[in-house]
Amino acid sequence: MLKQIKTAALTALGLAAVAAPAAADGEVNVYSYRQPELIKPLTDAFTKETGIKVNVAYLKKGMVERLQAEGDRSPADLVLTVDISRLAAVVNAGVTQPVTSDALKANVPALYHDPENHWWGLTTRARIVYASQDRVAEGEVTTYEDLADPKWKGRICTRSGTNAYNVALTAAVIHHLGEEGAKTWLEGVKANLARKPQGNDRAQVKAIWSGECDIAIGNTYYMGKMLSDDEQKDWAESVNIVFPTFEGAGTHVNISGVAMTKAAPNKENALKMMEFLTSPVAQEIYADANFEYPIAPGTEPVGLVKSWGDFAADDVNLMTLAALRSAALKLTEQVDFDN
Repeated sequence: MLKQIKTAALTALGLAAVAAPAAADGEVNVYSYRQPELIKPLTDAFTKETGIKVNVAYLKKGMVERLQAEGDRSPADLVLTVDISRLAAVVNAGVTQPVTSDALKANVPALYHDPENHWWGLTTRARIVYASQDRVAEGEVTTYEDLADPKWKGRICTRSGTNAYNVALTAAVIHHLGEEGAKTWLEGVKANLARKPQGNDRAQVKAIWSGECDIAIGNTYYMGKMLSDDEQKDWAESVNIVFPTFEGAGTHVNISGVAMTKAAPNKENALKMMEFLTSPVAQEIYADANFEYPIAPGTEPVGLVKSWGDFAADDVNLMTLAALRSAALKLTEQVDFDN
């Protein structure tokens, strides 16, 4: 009982102290940037299926630094996170290891895993346009390039240009338009802003609802979250979701993913959990919990998400965009986007 209490306390504190590797059979240790309510349904299902106990440390920041400090003594077997920049960061820090198996390759399309097999995708979300139902006509915005059109002057809201989600989108713009084209695009979007970039994605939808702007850039899953919140439901019901594309390409997406740590004291169990997490059943559990899109062949998003419409995802591997992150951030600062 004392051991159970100690383990629970360490998990609640995010395993704040560097712990010795847990090599016992039947365990796997996870560092997660995702919230408990999103992860627990998955860990419960995995334990029920395999009998393997899952210990999760929920972190808000500092995952890379922590893994580097722990080194070979790290208790972590897996990391769970969102956004390609965070996945690329753990890989580039040298704290992960390549992993592959027939199950992983069958469950995850090549577009959604690291070309060197250090991380594997679980779900995606699209970076879309929220458009006022009253003030934006159907078909008025169709591409990301459209956002720089002067017709939107004083009509766009967005969060900070240096936010990870917007940096990833700008990296995609660089991929498609080149650095000069991306700089011109950023300048055009900035000129069209209704207010200084501020708040999170939901705050942009609230601004549309209140009449401050007509369109906003945001992630798809926030629509589901707002519709589930009595205070925010009216915001969500004031907008339509539009899936813009790049001219001649698809809609920009970002990802949630899993990677095995370099130290992984429970490597066999960790691989079993990776294969489970990428399975169609687990992906649908995960996607449903956060209104995201599962990526395994034959999977479907939850009904609400499906009702938002279909889209074709951009076909660039996300590690390509991760390599452009520094250039994207530099351009954002050059045009002084947030001011």
